[in-house]
Amino acid sequence: LTQFVLKRSGMSEAPLSPPAVPTEQLLEAETEEPKLYRFPPSKINVLLLEKCHAKGARILREQGFNVTEVPRAYSEEELLEIIPTVHAIGIRSKTQLSARVLAAARRLLCIGCFCIGTDQVALSAATDHGIPVFNSPYGNTRSVSELVMAEIIMLARQAGDRSMELHRGEWKKTSDGCYEVRGKTLGLVGYGHVGSQLSILAEALGMQVIFYDVIPKLALGTAKPQQSLQALLGKADFVSLHVPADPSTQGMIGAAEIAQMHKGSYLINASRGKVVDVEAAAAALKAGHLAGGAFDVFPEEPAGSTKEFRTPLQGCPNTILTPHVGGSTEEAQEAIGEEVAFKMAEFINRGPTMGAVNVPNVAVRRQLEHGHTRVLNFHKNQPGVLRDINRVLSGANIVSQSLETGYGIGYLVVEVESEMTDDVNIALKKMENSLRTRVLLRGTP
Repeated sequence: LTQFVLKRSGMSEAPLSPPAVPTEQLLEAETEEPKLYRFPPSKINVLLLEKCHAKGARILREQGFNVTEVPRAYSEEELLEIIPTVHAIGIRSKTQLSARVLAAARRLLCIGCFCIGTDQVALSAATDHGIPVFNSPYGNTRSVSELVMAEIIMLARQAGDRSMELHRGEWKKTSDGCYEVRGKTLGLVGYGHVGSQLSILAEALGMQVIFYDVIPKLALGTAKPQQSLQALLGKADFVSLHVPADPSTQGMIGAAEIAQMHKGSYLINASRGKVVDVEAAAAALKAGHLAGGAFDVFPEEPAGSTKEFRTPLQGCPNTILTPHVGGSTEEAQEAIGEEVAFKMAEFINRGPTMGAVNVPNVAVRRQLEHGHTRVLNFHKNQPGVLRDINRVLSGANIVSQSLETGYGIGYLVVEVESEMTDDVNIALKKMENSLRTRVLLRGTP
């Protein structure tokens, strides 16, 4: 893994910190007929792309894992070349883990999305392969909320345009079309973690808050839910979008929806780029129907830094454009790095899937005792699977057993009072409905 990255980047190999061997060691079959052996933590290859926070890398290195960091996203072809050697991968928003890539990931145990969204991962394919996907749904909530709140004030005062004019040497002091936000109405489309946090900040500045969500949500403060998107659009002075990327939200705000917003209102998108028809938004901004807009996300975004980015929104009046930096604060990235790395390390070392977005969530609270074996099995959720697994394990005393189902699969965690044999390991992997099996072993001292 390290040699691949060095070849791609031209970097020299940096020394890693000495490995600290975890109490519970991984056994992972590498061939059709695996032999049972202790899998050294230093042979667990972890690839972190796109500048995942250093704290996350440090947490994973402290487990003794072989961690390789790359500051950019990988293309699908690069991923296809390296993914067969990777046991765990960490990405942010640019790297796309397609079904094709996941099909080639024969050693991949888990995926860490060091961000809120997981739409850059083919989740159903990951589920089908028994690969948990972890993220940090709350880590950058405050950072995004603060940016949007700042943009609301900047738009109301046309501060972005005044700043650009002064950079060009133009002094244009005016109050025309500039307002306080106190008493204005903020319409939130999506009232999840970011939307509800923004609701609190806006009310603290004297704004009235209304919101629309497809799922009934408890209103915070004096915020008022709306029965439809159309009802919200007609009432709000500022419309701020906080929805996930899925088929129901793609193109959610187009020319027809913008026309329902009253003349002189403002549109803000810090959710996903394809939620807004940017050409329709640009036309409304240039025509004066929208008094301003702020956009942190775009339908197509470059994989890295560039001076060639183009969007129809460039040159529009009173329009703030930022390069997907809503969650890009030191505080948010550190919190995300810590949370996601911890979930990944826990799953690799012990097997819990709490916080995974695509597989059943199973908590593992027991410490694995000397001479015991923990079996971790993902399987199709079909009748008879548990019976078949118990038959394979019938020669050992079962200490504990946890099973949860969901997403069309089941996840079973079993601890037995014996060290597993080759035959049992192979039998579990060869079960017709089995998707993926791992065995954790803590040998007799």
